[in-house]
Order: sequence, then structure tokens, then C-alpha cells
Amino acid sequence: MLNQIWLSQLQKHRAIAVIRAPKIEVGQQMAMAVASGGIKLIEITWNSDRAGELISQLRLELPDCTIGTGTLFNLQQLQEAIASGAQFLFTPHFDPAMVQAAQEKNVPIIPGALTPTEIVTAWSQGASCVKVFPVQAVGGADYIKSLQGPLGQIPLIPTGGVTLENAKEFLQAGAIAVGLSSELFPKKLVTEGNWEAIASGAKNLVRQLG
Repeated sequence: MLNQIWLSQLQKHRAIAVIRAPKIEVGQQMAMAVASGGIKLIEITWNSDRAGELISQLRLELPDCTIGTGTLFNLQQLQEAIASGAQFLFTPHFDPAMVQAAQEKNVPIIPGALTPTEIVTAWSQGASCVKVFPVQAVGGADYIKSLQGPLGQIPLIPTGGVTLENAKEFLQAGAIAVGLSSELFPKKLVTEGNWEAIASGAKNLVRQLG
């Protein structure tokens, strides 16, 4: 049931903003900017400054958004993330113990995988979806398209090379949603604190994918 809710959120919103925050205050501004641009799914990477605190804070400040986390490497980080209120969990790799722990707590988990074998293994062991990472290194949207024949029933979220320009191609190739990080948050704009420009980039993305 939980998985159905998560999948319908992905189908509806299509884009996940991935925030790696050097400082908690900056992370908060980054989240506010993309949320004001209409992005509803926000991932705070666990290697961000005070990630757990930021997740708890954003859950209160952005009640219309779904706030999750990523770059989780082990069980302890996963448990801390759930305790801080993360509503979905991304990992760069597949770890059966982490998938099981997330299932027990009823939180969607999206492990990273690249080859067909890894993708099928993660899915068959109970992953909510599978993150295809780093997708650009293996052919981008064409790779997602070529996986659709044999693995069409597995919901895939490509990350690592998704841009504002090519995001739609990934969805047309069969991805359920896409994750964007530096593309939504160009370093220069973050350094300058140009949140309006970041909000406007988010708005354009939402419009393209709508």
C-alpha cells in the first residue's frame, strides 16, 4: 500500500531535487527555492551539514512536500534518517539488510544499481524503485530505453547526468521519475544566494515535465 502511494507521487511529480548542503542554513534556502518553483519531492543527502536536523525542520516548514534523504551507506545512517523523519531513502548501492530495515519501518527505499542483474536483484529483494546511477556514464536516456524491454515492470529513477535539458527524454524513455542535483543548484547561484534564479529553474523543469 505504502509503495503504491510512493509510486503515485513519483508519477505525479516526476522530479526529485537532490540537495547536498554545505551548511544547514544554505540547505534550507535551497529547499525553499525549489519548493517555491513547484518541486514537491526533496532529498537531503545524508552527507549534508546536520542532515537529520534539516529534514525535521523542512518537514515542518514544507508540509506540502515529501522530504527524504539519500547517500545512505549503512544501517545506522538509515535508522537515524528514519528517526529524523525522512519520508523516503536513497542509497548509492544495494544492501539487503537496509532494504529489509526500511520495509519494517514502512519507508520507501530506492537503492542504486546499474546493470540489469543489479536492478533485478534490488527489485526482487523488495526495493520500492531502483535508482539507476550513474546513468550518463552508460548511455543516458538510451540506456533506460534499452532496459524497458526486459525490465519494463521495474520503476527506475535515473540520476547522475540528468539535466534540465534532457530530463524529459528520460521520462519518455520509460523512467518513472528523475533526480537532479547540481543541475538544479548551479554552484555560482548557490554561492551568490540567488534563490530566485534557482526557483525559476525549478519552475521551468516542472513545466517541461508536467
